[in-house]
Amino acid sequence: MKKTVYVAILFVFISIMSGASFAADSGALYQVSTLGALQEGFYDGVISLDVLKDKGDFGIGTFDSLDGEMLLLDGVFYQVRSDGHVYLPAGNTLTPFAEVIWFKEDMTLPISRSFTYKGLTGLIETAFPSRNLPYAVRVDGEFSYVKTRSVPAQVKPFSRLAEVVKTQPVFEMKNIKGTIIGFWLPQFYGGINMPGFHLHFISADKKSGGHLLDCSITSGTVLVEYIHNTSLTLPEKSDFFKLDLDKTDKKELEKIEK
Repeated sequence: MKKTVYVAILFVFISIMSGASFAADSGALYQVSTLGALQEGFYDGVISLDVLKDKGDFGIGTFDSLDGEMLLLDGVFYQVRSDGHVYLPAGNTLTPFAEVIWFKEDMTLPISRSFTYKGLTGLIETAFPSRNLPYAVRVDGEFSYVKTRSVPAQVKPFSRLAEVVKTQPVFEMKNIKGTIIGFWLPQFYGGINMPGFHLHFISADKKSGGHLLDCSITSGTVLVEYIHNTSLTLPEKSDFFKLDLDKTDKKELEKIEK
């Protein structure tokens, strides 16, 4: 595997005067490549899961050739392929895009009544001490409804992500226990990732999941970690060098992700 170029981006923040305290040992968000590169069709894996597991125990992403949705939960990688099933990928499996962190909650929110996806994400956003910080979000709960998607593995020449998702399989689950994991990012992350929520889901029995499109939760617990710095690794591959990331369509990306 070719070596990678490591680009460190450090965001320094001041404590929020709302009474919320930040954990002194909060981890860094480690990201592989950019979501814009994935949008433009860069699906070549650049980092192995064996390397990625040293960067965190919690996160999301995808796999080489866009072969399904990635979840890293409690230190274990899960791969939700386009057949809707969950697999345990080998450590030498590569990823073209991922974001991981060592998860340690700074805030806990109990869920004691039903919420739609919009209501749940709205509740979480309202609890954030600032919209200028990124956050890692985990929701363990019981769901009356969950809608997810995955994407099939691609072959070269790769199509742009907007074309791939037109034929993506969608999965619907009812009365299921599971975990939502992912991140909320501020608007200024728009150059490298998707501002707002980017969430994946996996069932408690680890048999189903995917990129979260919709849900209704009946009860559960929300755990949130405040993130204070980000490390970004960019691929050292000619295909990445040739991408025109200046033309990335943010509205198209919002449609793809939601």
